[in-house]
Amino acid sequence: MMTDDRMAGGLDGRGHPEREAGRLSRRSFLAGSALGIGALSLGGCGTTDTLLMAEAAKTYGPMPNEKFPIPAVDVSKVNPKYYRRTVQYASSEAPGTIVVDPANYYVYRIEGDGTATRYGANVGRQGFLWNGDAYVGRKSEWATWTPPKEMIRRQPEAAKYARGMPGGLDNPLGARTLHLYQNGAYTLYTIYASSDAESIGTGITSGCVGLLSQDMIHLYARTPVKTKVVVLPA
Repeated sequence: MMTDDRMAGGLDGRGHPEREAGRLSRRSFLAGSALGIGALSLGGCGTTDTLLMAEAAKTYGPMPNEKFPIPAVDVSKVNPKYYRRTVQYASSEAPGTIVVDPANYYVYRIEGDGTATRYGANVGRQGFLWNGDAYVGRKSEWATWTPPKEMIRRQPEAAKYARGMPGGLDNPLGARTLHLYQNGAYTLYTIYASSDAESIGTGITSGCVGLLSQDMIHLYARTPVKTKVVVLPA
């Protein structure tokens, strides 16, 4: 669990991370499709990197049918090792379990056949990392975000959202949110959707975990309430 400082300083009432200071913007608030894809080739018709980028462009393409249409990710801003893919992953956890590996900026969904779906992530910055077991207590789509009073004191420009910021592309909670609980109590930590491609593979949050919107929607659809979440030590 987190310290009182974490609860007061870096998270909204719905568990969203925010950065310590700066202008009022999504970035300041936030602070491979198949196994072996990297080995694909076309017999001289393209390089491995070209194929990887082309496949990623499909995976992270626009989602026009969302309530708020989601634009394509600029995959050139994401290290290819963080693209969604299926990987070999030995685990004793039940299929469907989510494993967060903050040391390596990955989130895994256990598939139960010796593999896992792996997503690149952003994680907590130094001083806000945590580990332990939790579970998905509730889920939300395009949720309203309300800044905590402590944040408003530090960033007065956030006061205009004191009664809540409606869901949308600029909302810090993003398109989907998994709210993490322990022993029946909300931890204030979440796994949320981020549109900030450059944040993937970095530690910028107050303990929450962010996936690219396309990845978060993919994970969210496969994650029922009560799903176990294991956060490994960093």
